[in-house]
This record gives sequence, structure tokens and C-alpha cells, in this order.
Amino acid sequence: MSGRFVIVGGGQGASSAAAKLRELNGDIEIEVICDEPVLPYQRPPLSKKFLSGEMPLERLILRPQSWFDEQNVKIRCNTRVRAIDRRAKTLRLSDESSTNYDRLLLATGSTPRSLPSSVGGDLKGVHKLRSTMDADAIRPALNSGNRMVVVGGGYIGLEVAAVASQLGLNVTIIEVADRILQRVAAPETSSFYRDLHQSYGVEIIEGVGLTRLAEKDGRVTSAELSDGRIIDADLVLVGIGVMPNIELAEGCGLTVENGISVDANCRTSDPHIFAVGDCASFPHKGNRIRLESVPHAIHHAEVAAANMLGDDQAYVATPWFWSDQYDVKLQIAGLNIGYDQTIVRPGKRDGAQSVWYYHGDTLLAVDAMNDAPSFMMARRIIEVGKTIPSEIAADPETNLKDWA
Repeated sequence: MSGRFVIVGGGQGASSAAAKLRELNGDIEIEVICDEPVLPYQRPPLSKKFLSGEMPLERLILRPQSWFDEQNVKIRCNTRVRAIDRRAKTLRLSDESSTNYDRLLLATGSTPRSLPSSVGGDLKGVHKLRSTMDADAIRPALNSGNRMVVVGGGYIGLEVAAVASQLGLNVTIIEVADRILQRVAAPETSSFYRDLHQSYGVEIIEGVGLTRLAEKDGRVTSAELSDGRIIDADLVLVGIGVMPNIELAEGCGLTVENGISVDANCRTSDPHIFAVGDCASFPHKGNRIRLESVPHAIHHAEVAAANMLGDDQAYVATPWFWSDQYDVKLQIAGLNIGYDQTIVRPGKRDGAQSVWYYHGDTLLAVDAMNDAPSFMMARRIIEVGKTIPSEIAADPETNLKDWA
């Protein structure tokens, strides 16, 4: 392939695709367009060490400007793509200029869900977390003694709660579901993290919704709950999930289904346009799913890059994820969709454990808390399509490596 390859996005997928395209072809034109004012960067530390101030912005950047210069990859930051003209193969940009493409990759990511303004979602002191600017806006309020309310008991909310608690804030997590992590994890994993956060003084309120945020002079002062309780708040973090960024795709008529719909080759309904990462849904074991993780974004982008150059690689997802909270590293292998049984396996370290998800006799996924050996073994077994009998996994005396 020759021609002009344009990538829209400023995250892991966009950066990985640019690198793979250049690795595979030294002659094509490559342009990356991202709407943030900084070079493409990694997002997981935003809710951890970057938020706490332990990690500077420079360490978030995936590739420095010198890499783009040396690899002859043009990058435009602080530039938004307003529209795609598929017939003309051009993009209309926020600076009123346009650029053309022969192949286009959409790596537009996702956007956190907001609380409606009728509830108080637009008050000062109410935050979401998806960008460096979001983290920069939150950080000045992370002062010891301040009161933080976290709306949503998912991983982002729990990670921010852990940072805030360790900085001396009084933290309350509000989760409308019956338990934290209900959408993504088994009750055993939820219980582990409930106990962990409560051991650090975090208050967790489950099965109760947010009625509204009260304010004074336009700034949030408290959260009023559906059971009548009022929780004082100096700041609020909203972590109620994300939505894939599909506006560009919808605007030019691409097929959208829980994200920008792509086939196994990462190609959209337009053969000249590809999509990867958080914004894209893809076929997986008879279903259409969307994954939000760094490993997925990297692998998806590299497969797309090869196919943009004329290859015919099929993307096969091997999902794994992680979350850092306090001194606990959670590592997740596989997808627990459709599980009907779980077993808990104690780890070798004090307090370490893993939760194993099964459908019938088939191992689907594992949540490993400070238990890297179980994570590594489960990941290898799942990736090759094998399983470990649940009674073997449940026996802490069994050496899984020897058994395998």
C-alpha cells in the first residue's frame, strides 16, 4: 500500500497504530490528529499516580515529539475533527482546514457519563476523570480533611477513592446497585474491595441512589440520597461509566452498534475506514463486544495497521485488565460474561486471593488480588482455550503450574 494514512485519536490505540504503520511501511504518509493539547498519553495513571502527584505529565507521554519527527509522522494536537466526507475522503477540522486520506483509523476512545444538570452535574466541584485536564482540575481539592463523594462504585471510582483516602480526605462512595463492582465482578471480588476500602476509613453506601447535589453560590456542598441521608461534600467525582465516542462515525453514516461496528479485520462498514479501542465494537465468540483496556487498544491497533496496509489479519481478543488500589494490584484474565459458578483460591501472600469464574466446566476468567501466579497461569490457559477443573483451582495445595 502507498498513500496517506490518517489516525484520529490521542490515546494508546492511536499511538500504537502510528508506530506499527511506520514499522511496516517506511514510505507512506502518516498523520495523527488529536483534540487534546498534549501528545498521545497513557490514561490508567490518571486515576492513580498522576492524580496523586507522584507521576509528572512527561512520564504519561507515550512517544516524545522527537519520535514523531524522526519517524516522519505528522501530529496535530489541540485539533478536533468536525466531520468526515467519505465520498471525497477528507476530514474537516476545527481550525477550518481539511485533510485528505486514503485510509482512515478512528481511535476516538470514550467519554465519561455525566450527571444531568437537573441533579447538579454542572456545579463547580463536580468532576469526571478521563484526561490530564480533568486530573489537574481535581488535584487542588485533594487536601487532607476535605470531604469527597464518589458517585459510582466501579473501578475508576474506587481508584480515585483510594488516592483521596491516602491523601487524608474523608471519602464516601455511593453505589445505586446492591454492591460495588456489581456490573463487572462477582460478589466475592466486591466483598474483597469493600473490606479493603473500609479498612482505610472509606464509607461505602450501596443500594442507594443520588437524588441531587445541593449547592451554595454554584459550588457543590452536599449530596442528598434517595434514603434521605445528606452527605457533606467539598468535591464530587462522578464515575458512572463511559460512552464510546461515535459522533464522527454516526455523522458520516458508518454502522454503529454499541460503538463503531467493525469486523474481525477492524474494518468499519466503509472499507477505507477502520476503528479500534474503546470506541469500537467487534465480533467475539458469537457476540459483539467492546473492551476498555490498554492491552486491547494496543493489539487492536496493531492488527488494524497491518490490515490498513493490505494484510488480512483477524483480531482475536485475549482480554486482560488491571487496577491498582492502595497496596493491592488486581489483575483480571478473560471475560466473566455468562459465568454460573465462582470459586475463591487463597494466594501465597497474606490477604492475597483469586476468584475463578466458570460456565459449567469451562474457565472463563480470573480476578487475582496480589496473586500474580494465579493470574499468569489462568491467562495462559484461557488464551489457548483450555480449562482447569474448578475443584483443582479451589484446592490451595495444588500447584497449578505443575498440574498444567
